[in-house]
Amino acid sequence: MALRAPTDSLNLIPMSTPPSHAPLSLVGGQDHRAASDGDLARSLIAGEVWATVETWQRFAPMVLTLAGRTLGSRSEAEDIAQEAFCQVYRKVATLREPDSFRSFIYACAVRLLQTELRRKKVRSWLSFERPDALDRRAGATLDVESRDLLRRLYGLLERLTPRDRLVFVLNRMESMSVEEIAVAMAISESTVKRALTHASNRMRQWVHDEPRWMNEETWGR
Repeated sequence: MALRAPTDSLNLIPMSTPPSHAPLSLVGGQDHRAASDGDLARSLIAGEVWATVETWQRFAPMVLTLAGRTLGSRSEAEDIAQEAFCQVYRKVATLREPDSFRSFIYACAVRLLQTELRRKKVRSWLSFERPDALDRRAGATLDVESRDLLRRLYGLLERLTPRDRLVFVLNRMESMSVEEIAVAMAISESTVKRALTHASNRMRQWVHDEPRWMNEETWGR
């Protein structure tokens, strides 16, 4: 399944295709962007083609941002996003509350990120992020000094356990509450609080060891 749907996908139906063979939801170029998340989920469950396209276009930026901030690599974030949406399309029929579609997608991405971080730990990928990966993620908007700080940041994040790292990123970078993280990661709120406290203390200590390169506000108060 190709997930990167073109923006002009509504115009791809061949003129020679008999009207009875064309998906009715695509004919006429309806604008489905105003559909609620719940209606979008219900349409996806019903197998409507437009819902597949709209799901990717609506939620892919969210998943790519989350994965990029967690992994520090744009290319790895794109791989996670592709896999996450494959899972969403396969498992959406199990969604009991269509109105929680956004949380469902977030949870799929978080589970994949947990698995990826554990895999990296097992393979002992504890060095700084590769410069080429960070350069692709940062692009031309960051100067040399900023890219160096970013490398150092991800070098520290990789010293955390996978769970602590993900909790830290979700809270400090994604601004998710303890309750939201607990739901997304399927763990208790008390576990989230302990992981966040532990991660914040570890990061604060490591930053304190190099006080010149990072402001303490990055790690919270």
